[in-house]
Amino acid sequence: MVTFEQLHDQNHKITELSNVFTYLIQDRSMCDTRIACDVFFDYWRNVREHVELVDRQLCGKLISHPDQTVKNTANRFLSGSSEIKRIFADYLKHWCSEQKKALNIDNHEAFVKETEEMFAFVLDRIQRETEHLYPLIRKLEADDKRAA
Repeated sequence: MVTFEQLHDQNHKITELSNVFTYLIQDRSMCDTRIACDVFFDYWRNVREHVELVDRQLCGKLISHPDQTVKNTANRFLSGSSEIKRIFADYLKHWCSEQKKALNIDNHEAFVKETEEMFAFVLDRIQRETEHLYPLIRKLEADDKRAA
């Protein structure tokens, strides 16, 4: 069982981590610190877990709903999840060494720009969940606490 409170807590944690990491990487010398790497990989783990939870527990349930508009909403979120995974895969390939849990920055300006764009994409997803997906589930389930 997943509650809306758990989903909001996950969203808040992702937002906090993105804000901290974005702040840290503005200074090039901070990019090479263990703390910055830990914040980034913690961020990535939280995003991945949240997206998987939403896909499995929420969208998985909505995709079988008899109303086509509900199915369409689920499909849009599932498609967005695929896009997030694709963007992260490209980002990780270019800027990170997952085995070493390290960042590989050869162009600081490009790294900051790409990071900010990726984080904005994730934050937009969180906002769309909050404004569209969660209210739809509340309406369908008639439950303000339990999401799935």
